[in-house]
Amino acid sequence: MFQNIGIPGLIMILVVVLIIFGPSKLPELGRAVGRTLHEFKSSAKELVADTKEEVVSEQKS
Repeated sequence: MFQNIGIPGLIMILVVVLIIFGPSKLPELGRAVGRTLHEFKSSAKELVADTKEEVVSEQKS
């Protein structure tokens, strides 16, 4: 999905984000993105674990 962005594209995105949000909001924005990614990853792990449990219980039946 993002394979074709490259370093210049990432720098441009960072500059646009700096202009839009300003330097004072960046740490807050970074924390929010980090929390969101953490919640998404933990939800995905729970979903995979639940699916594995269902497969194992179906194989035992």
